[in-house]
Amino acid sequence: MRTIGTVVGVGALCLVLAACSPGGPMNATPSSPSPRPSFQTTTPGPVGPSGSATEVPSARWAAIRADLTARGVTEEPELVSAERLTFNDGSLGCPSPGQSYTQARVEGMRVVVRAAGDTYDYRFGDGDAPRLCTR
Repeated sequence: MRTIGTVVGVGALCLVLAACSPGGPMNATPSSPSPRPSFQTTTPGPVGPSGSATEVPSARWAAIRADLTARGVTEEPELVSAERLTFNDGSLGCPSPGQSYTQARVEGMRVVVRAAGDTYDYRFGDGDAPRLCTR
């Protein structure tokens, strides 16, 4: 009985090793080319911002101007960058210590402006209320 189990075990081991060997079935050359494009492991060209550049909707621009005015900034803000992003959670990529956030992806926008010599990083979720990221 012991020899039958040994023979079965050795046979199974041989099958596993044959499948994993360089000439095994997983590495066989296909008879016809694959219709799928080859996998690229490098990014073509330089890597830029994670979102796509976009224009700032007028309601969001007005909200930024109102927030800056409330902070005592009277100079007209200059747009530095604006991009649509998918944030990993409700913190919109700018968490505050001790604060809890929804743990769901949030479609939003990041708008960076410059006014009175300072740079301001605003984040928007699904609404038009800006959140100033101060970190």
